[in-house]
Amino acid sequence: MADTKRINELAELIEKYQKSYYTGEAEISDAEFDALWDELKQLAPDHPLLQKIGSDTSDQIVSGGIFEKARHLIPMGSQEKAADAEQFLEWAEKHKYEEYLVEYKLDGASLELQYDNGRFLKAVTRGDGTTGDDITQNVLKMKGLVHALDGAYTGGVRGEVIMSHDVHKQHFSDKANCRNAANGLMKRKDGEGSEYLEIICYDAFFTDFGGSAAPFNDELEKMAWLKKAGFQTVPVKICKNAKDVIDYRAEVMEMRKTLPFDIDGLVIKNRLIDMEDARRNRPDKQIAFKFNLEEAVSILRRVIWNENGATYTPVAEFDTVELAGTKVSRASLANPNLIKELGVEIGSHVVVTKRGEIIPKIESVVPQKAEDGMLFASTTPISLPEKCGTCGATLVNEGTRLFCPNKQCAKRVLHQLEKWIDSAKIRDIGFTLIRSLFESGDVKSISDLYRLNEQVLVKHFLNEESREKEKESLGAKKVLAAIEKSRSMSLETFIAGFDIEGIGATMVEKLVAAGFDTLDSFLNATEEQIAGVFGFALITAHTLVTGLAENKEEMLSLVESGTITIQTAQKASRKLAGKSFCFTGELHSMKRAQAEALVKDNGGSCKSSVTKDLTYLVTNDTSSGSSKNQKAASYGIAIIDEETFLKMVNG
Repeated sequence: MADTKRINELAELIEKYQKSYYTGEAEISDAEFDALWDELKQLAPDHPLLQKIGSDTSDQIVSGGIFEKARHLIPMGSQEKAADAEQFLEWAEKHKYEEYLVEYKLDGASLELQYDNGRFLKAVTRGDGTTGDDITQNVLKMKGLVHALDGAYTGGVRGEVIMSHDVHKQHFSDKANCRNAANGLMKRKDGEGSEYLEIICYDAFFTDFGGSAAPFNDELEKMAWLKKAGFQTVPVKICKNAKDVIDYRAEVMEMRKTLPFDIDGLVIKNRLIDMEDARRNRPDKQIAFKFNLEEAVSILRRVIWNENGATYTPVAEFDTVELAGTKVSRASLANPNLIKELGVEIGSHVVVTKRGEIIPKIESVVPQKAEDGMLFASTTPISLPEKCGTCGATLVNEGTRLFCPNKQCAKRVLHQLEKWIDSAKIRDIGFTLIRSLFESGDVKSISDLYRLNEQVLVKHFLNEESREKEKESLGAKKVLAAIEKSRSMSLETFIAGFDIEGIGATMVEKLVAAGFDTLDSFLNATEEQIAGVFGFALITAHTLVTGLAENKEEMLSLVESGTITIQTAQKASRKLAGKSFCFTGELHSMKRAQAEALVKDNGGSCKSSVTKDLTYLVTNDTSSGSSKNQKAASYGIAIIDEETFLKMVNG
């Protein structure tokens, strides 16, 4: 279904934008990247990309690396986020301070300036929060750097590298926005353009002050010290309660466009300094209170229908609007149900937003009414395609999905073949070759792949003259060898390869872990049984059961003929069956990935966040005031330590 398509799209975007960031040509802001990351984490918490990205991999992406690596003095963790007043009030209810210190949240690139006995040593980018790039050579050219501090201050100063609107307009208008331009320049190997950038500071922490009294005792004094030391700083506002914070946010939103630089929200923290919280990977006692999503009104001009396998997905095209510094003219309408729910038609005036300031979405339709004495132009209903453009079959409209029901449709068969070779990792059959085999009639099904011989394949590698000379084809031999290697596979790979809409290997793994560990158990499962597994719903269950029935004959033929051998999964312990676990903080005896593997091996499931249906939160700091601990307590979820967890597994 759409989730799988979106997961793949998100993974591609994250890899693309990560690479562009480290090659000095960042295409999106940190906020935009975080939105993609968060969405992927929500849709596919076990996605392998989440395990390797989030660390600064520039030395892998850029040959030889551009900058040396350097460790932060204090971790540069991610902040908690609130997108609206309701979310902020929920946080504030758990963090009742006598005073709330409120600062602008700069939309730039984070930086740590390190000092020793008052002398500037180096500047380190955020990187993975623990280690970043040492870009001192570029920072020395930037405005706002203080080279020497009074006294014997040893520690770090936090700031944001930004580009002003004026500089962007005069020198870098070809870049989408100030954030992108600044990030690209600060990462240039030759340092060219760094002189156009400036550093604005918002935090500091010292490890030593030469035996003298501390330079600041609270967050407000800290900001005053930074300013007195010569740093450019963000404005600071003291609010007495949460309502005052919300009111101040509204004021800033009104005047943000008059600022010389970009901000994308406010940072709210306690006036008291809390170094223990600051050292956390994700500080709990401060929050980024983001501004509302940018929105604009446009006119829907047409809807095109993207075809992917059997499914037809509507995409809206509207008059171009500018949102979050980028021009937007298209947004997915997902399925026929959404078109109906929105009441959208061709010619409708629609409200367009960017979810997370990156994903275009039509939020609503502006009611037809008089505007400046004029009526909106008349609208016409959106036409849904009725026939498959490939085979002519009547399309089926299930509301959540519009699709071609003809299993023999050439477009569907080819898409399934492409999915099979990708799932089975038959590397030597590229999409070009599989299309050639399909169009020639040599391969019309998955089963046909395993009937191929060298004589048939040679035709797709050698021309007629070469064949007459009885030349051998190395390519044909490699393809046959690759096909042979794919004759044994896991149940997850086997079912995912049949291209059932929205059902990938990760989804199948969840079902296998829930006890559907044989092909027969899948083929005999009911929609209600599938929907009862965590992560599945009735719509997904219906699609899976329907898809299994549709492919049942070929599935059984492949297995019963011995063409494909499904590897027998080792019978897992069911000690933790029906229980879910979320791990937080550092574990002593193993890595988190190992602990999560233990849960799955024993029939349980893992979650990346605390939800109402979680069974256990595992932490070695059970009395912590962290947001996860507080949330678990509010839901009545058991909070256990590592030792207790291991007793459950080994007992």
